[in-house]
Amino acid sequence: MSNQLVNLNRMRKAKARSAEKVRATQNAVKFGQTKARKTLEQARADKAARDLDSHKGGE
Repeated sequence: MSNQLVNLNRMRKAKARSAEKVRATQNAVKFGQTKARKTLEQARADKAARDLDSHKGGE
């Protein structure tokens, strides 16, 4: 037998954190975008905003 004491609340919470981390990783793969894709989308949005502002001219 093991002579070490085990805090059951700590073990339960550690197991829950581990399960949540696995779930988060799966969701990131399933729904997430790569950093390159996010950067590209941000650059496109910035360019669209600049183009819109330039078309407004000196109103």
